[in-house]
Amino acid sequence: TEQAVAVAGGIIGGILLFVLIGITAYLLWKKFCRLLSYEKLTSPVKTTKANAIFQDQSTSEIQLKGTSRSRSVPFIIPPTLHGRDWINLTNEEQVQEDSDPYMIPQDGPRSSFHSLAGAYVVGTINPELYKFPEDKSETDFPEGNIGRLWFSIEYEQESERLLVSLIKVRKLQPPADSCSPFVKIYLLPDERSYLQSKTKCRTLNPQFDENFVFQVSSKMLLQRTLKFLVYHVDKQKKHHLLGQVIFPLKNETLTGDNKLVIWRDLEKENLEPPSEYGDIQFSLSYNDYLGRLTVVVLRARGLKLQEESHAVSVYVKVSLMNHNKFIKSKKTAAVLGSPNPVYNETFSFKADQTELDTASLSLSVLQNIKGEKTHQLGRVVVGPFMYTRGKELEHWNEMISKPKELVKRWHTLCHST
Repeated sequence: TEQAVAVAGGIIGGILLFVLIGITAYLLWKKFCRLLSYEKLTSPVKTTKANAIFQDQSTSEIQLKGTSRSRSVPFIIPPTLHGRDWINLTNEEQVQEDSDPYMIPQDGPRSSFHSLAGAYVVGTINPELYKFPEDKSETDFPEGNIGRLWFSIEYEQESERLLVSLIKVRKLQPPADSCSPFVKIYLLPDERSYLQSKTKCRTLNPQFDENFVFQVSSKMLLQRTLKFLVYHVDKQKKHHLLGQVIFPLKNETLTGDNKLVIWRDLEKENLEPPSEYGDIQFSLSYNDYLGRLTVVVLRARGLKLQEESHAVSVYVKVSLMNHNKFIKSKKTAAVLGSPNPVYNETFSFKADQTELDTASLSLSVLQNIKGEKTHQLGRVVVGPFMYTRGKELEHWNEMISKPKELVKRWHTLCHST
């Protein structure tokens, strides 16, 4: 019996020993697996001269945080790049020695970036240098502004559709305290049909976010002009025009699904009826420093075309005269078949300041029909007292009194040969 007990005890002890060895082996294997899943990032190293340099640098950067208004962001070297040579940007001393492949600061202030073992601060990044330029389109409004309109345009080449997105209007100046605005959109020269937005109640800063589609061929696209009319609806349901935006498409690149977001200031519409031969609007500016006279031909209206068709082209010829002698002339691009063409073209002429008392500008609106001679629809001359009177003289004198500033006015066309 004693032998049987001894054998049984030996068997039980062997089993327990085997279980203990198994548990120990399992724990050691699990610990080994954990060690393999991480990369060893740190190792004890001696303090070098480079450590002191980076400690001083990081300390100075943190001190700057308390004194400077803009918060700088520390720029750190990842541990994987520690084996490379780094040069101090201030005095061009070598920071890292070849004998020290890993360096970490031993002391000094710590930050959240020190959670990356083995990483150290080598400088800072100023976030102010990477900010987008501030958009001042909603804050900078010139004196006398009556409102500003934002829209976007895009042209689909395959379907030949012009997509117009009416975004918003800001700083409207209504005739009454309350304002309920809406917008009509025309694609000139067609003034008989238009698209209209929804009415926004009781707001001077309406947000529309509406999309409109005009069908127009790619051949005629650059001959067209967008016209936005902003109205206010009063309590009696009457419509009052607050302002307009005229936007020619000929100067824009609308191919390749290129979406343009644009803003323009509202202009007051000329409510006077067109004169007998029509009217023309242009701006004058004189730069006394460069001796340069600038003319911006904007638009014409109420022209008496001999034949209203797409075969008729209308353009403006601008001529600089001195003592009634021709000096130089320039022409706008031709607009097809419209009695209300829009140009928005700029021309410059060299004119010395001493010549302004004897110089003048002649603007002639000309019509051209294929196979026929060019026909003059009207003409206007602006200049000094020697040649002009009335509005034409006032425009010229205002240009001289406001150097480098564009002075815009409407003028009546006269029929002369």
